[in-house]
Amino acid sequence: MSLAAGTSGWQYRDWRGRFYPERLPQSRWLEHYAARFATVEVNNAFYRLPAATTFESWRQRTPADFVITVKASRYLTHVRRLRDPAEPVALLLSRMEPLGDRLGPVLLQLPPTMRAEPARLDHTLGCFPAGVRVAVEMRHRSWFVPEVRALLERHGAALCLADRDSRPVTPLWRTAGWAYLRLHAGRGANRPGYGDTALRSWTLRLAELWGRDVDGFVYFNNDQRACAVRDAARFALLAGRLGLEVTRVPPPPSCPGPASRAPSLRCARGPCTRSCRRRAGTRPGSCPPPRRARSRGSTGPTPPRARGCRRAAPSGRARSWPGRRRG
Repeated sequence: MSLAAGTSGWQYRDWRGRFYPERLPQSRWLEHYAARFATVEVNNAFYRLPAATTFESWRQRTPADFVITVKASRYLTHVRRLRDPAEPVALLLSRMEPLGDRLGPVLLQLPPTMRAEPARLDHTLGCFPAGVRVAVEMRHRSWFVPEVRALLERHGAALCLADRDSRPVTPLWRTAGWAYLRLHAGRGANRPGYGDTALRSWTLRLAELWGRDVDGFVYFNNDQRACAVRDAARFALLAGRLGLEVTRVPPPPSCPGPASRAPSLRCARGPCTRSCRRRAGTRPGSCPPPRRARSRGSTGPTPPRARGCRRAAPSGRARSWPGRRRG
């Protein structure tokens, strides 16, 4: 038994150069990912359920030990809100069938505005065959009651433990013999990345709930700037120090801070001010100087003037130019 650590999805453009080689075509990204991780959570199935041929292609392109977790379509969870689940669940199962033994859990993420409906959830979980593991991510507080916990335990479904801003946002319930954890955004030095303190806390929680031989899945959803890749690798390292067995992960890449990606700001008001540097993330003097006003008789558009800029009017009186509105 082991913890399978991975990310929520693998097709993110800003991972190029951070996780994927610059010249690696996007059509080969899954192979690159699967050689370094042993599992992935297919997040885009929530927006559009892939065809059965797509699932078959994923199976053929990944190693024999690779596990694919599927996030259920929003048609079931957000449109129907678990009403009449038999048809959408049957469609989901038929599409995923080509995965065979590569299929991991199915994630049901409920809307944040959906209050507790135990009867609907009971009916939905009953539509899944016994061999399919289901995790439920509940985001409204009304779900966190003993009745719902007992319902999950009866079906052998896992409550999806969730983290946001480096804090748990769900109860720490063990409702199945396996764990499911999603980490959405951290408060580390390089947001939305996680710091070691938050990651180490989650390894301790999992060990306390399931023991050292915990079996489960951990997915990082903070994909910006490949922070999910870095945090999954760091989590595995810290879990290993605690004695937990974790599936393969790559060496932790860097997770650059926001300042490295901040665009420069063309300052049209002369020398940089502290406020403009704060908005742009630039250093003093990095804003180019303002453009000079065109001379009489010149062609081309008139450059923008700063708010309150004054120049002599033809009559000799001072004239105020309002400039552009701030965005």
